[in-house]
Amino acid sequence: MALRVGPVSSLAKEALLVAGLILAAPAIVSRLGTMGGVTAAMAYLVLTAACWTAIVLAAYQPRAWLRWLWGISLTATGYVLLVYEHASHHFMTYDVFVSMIYSVSAADEALAQNGRAFLSAIWQSLVIGLGVAIKPRRIPALPPRLLAGGPWLILGALTAMLFVRGGEGGRGLPAGMTGTAYSILALYEEVTRDRSERLPATAKPTRDPLVRNIVLMIDESIAPQYLGINDARGVPTPLSAPPDGVSVQNFGIAAAIAGCSTGVNLTLRHGGTRDNYQTTNSRHAAIWAYAKAAGLHTVYIDGQRVNGLKGNQVGKHELENIDRVIQFPDVAVVDRDIAIAHELARQLDDPTPKFILVNKVGAHFPVHDKFPDRMAKYKPILPRGRWGSVSDTGSRAGFGGTPEEWRRYRNSYRNTLLWNVGEFWRVLFSEADLSQTSIIYTSDHGQVLHEDGSPGTTTHCSADPPAEEGAVLLLAVEGKGASGLDWGRWAAANRNRSSHYMIFPSLLRMMGFAADDIRENYGPSLLEKSTDPMTFNRLFNARLGRKPEWRQVEPAKLIRPPESD
Repeated sequence: MALRVGPVSSLAKEALLVAGLILAAPAIVSRLGTMGGVTAAMAYLVLTAACWTAIVLAAYQPRAWLRWLWGISLTATGYVLLVYEHASHHFMTYDVFVSMIYSVSAADEALAQNGRAFLSAIWQSLVIGLGVAIKPRRIPALPPRLLAGGPWLILGALTAMLFVRGGEGGRGLPAGMTGTAYSILALYEEVTRDRSERLPATAKPTRDPLVRNIVLMIDESIAPQYLGINDARGVPTPLSAPPDGVSVQNFGIAAAIAGCSTGVNLTLRHGGTRDNYQTTNSRHAAIWAYAKAAGLHTVYIDGQRVNGLKGNQVGKHELENIDRVIQFPDVAVVDRDIAIAHELARQLDDPTPKFILVNKVGAHFPVHDKFPDRMAKYKPILPRGRWGSVSDTGSRAGFGGTPEEWRRYRNSYRNTLLWNVGEFWRVLFSEADLSQTSIIYTSDHGQVLHEDGSPGTTTHCSADPPAEEGAVLLLAVEGKGASGLDWGRWAAANRNRSSHYMIFPSLLRMMGFAADDIRENYGPSLLEKSTDPMTFNRLFNARLGRKPEWRQVEPAKLIRPPESD
């Protein structure tokens, strides 16, 4: 027997729930295809069935407020996951979910870049939400406690499973259930996080800065083996033949901190080591505070964001120590790196001693329109004219990852390097007086350009990254003898043996801090014999008790640029 609640003229509720299951079927099939055996597949099917049981039980609550609570939660959190999946064509892990929370300030830019994904995810998330929330024709003859408590019990079990697995294991489950569990985990982490005050700069300089201007230049998505300074098949740039009076010392191919931009930039600014980066990033002073302690004027030149938005988790404690933030809202994306070169030259000509951090536009996807027509030296290339206003995006709309598309991508990528690396340095060398300037130049991470024909459309931030994602360029550029440091000696000694972790201590060394103080807190610099393990972090945002996972970068084994493109 079933208790009749009220007449409803159609089976709309049931139709919506069935439609939701049908829409979820491809994700279920895809997830089953990745299972490594019958036991794992059965465990996944049991979990999936439990989640859908929770949705059905929630849908037949006799209490309207409880149905609507579930409906709104499943719609809202499911929508977040679906937007990401529609935009990036990848499942949203818990790590990415938390990163999206941190990046909420860039929501308007994400909407402009991925408008279709925001729209297409609405109806799919509403199907389940409305199916749960609207009034049922009948209430099943089940114990009221089961109807009321069953969904919460299943959600609790799902959340506990994700907690034990460090946030992993939600792929292929109903988006709303996974998103709600993610929200509970994020709330737990927020409530339990260390709220200790951030430490001040832990040392004082023992001498004046070694050079008037110290610059950390972080390029975006530059594969070091695609530059002529590292490989004969690479793109030629002025870095290989600098003008008289300029020294370019190449540390070769180095290991990145991670394969995603945010974690790399955050750690480069705070000086985290492999052993303590999580604590250091959350509690220690940033490079700006050390620069201020050294008496330097601080400047942040940001080519990636506009209108006051701050990418890469630049925090309030950092902004308090930045004297000037420079962005380029009125400059087209294709011209921003060149605008940075002009602006940097102006900053270096000013007599005020400075520390300057530069975030370049570089060569992040989409590379279709990041170079002018006259720089289209490598052909064939990707279709142009659609992505001119986009600095970076996770969307691969219109790019299917076929071998021919990757060939065109690599040629477009080379043209982008000609412009955003080659032309950038040509302009800077021609306009800037580097006689009192030292620049450490690197990239946030490398690139996977599928030279070996491997499937997929990603270039970095992969769940299972190959070594190419963690390989970066690393150079010291200055007016000859500007700092008095023997960069040539150490570049030769540490060629293909260094990492991002050695940059922060090198900056402090140039600012006048004692080498022993630096090493104790932040490890060795580029100006001493390297014992670096040349590893990058596959699991940078290790959460909920998980540990980081390290991948080796072996420069000699990296895939070289194909001659056949």
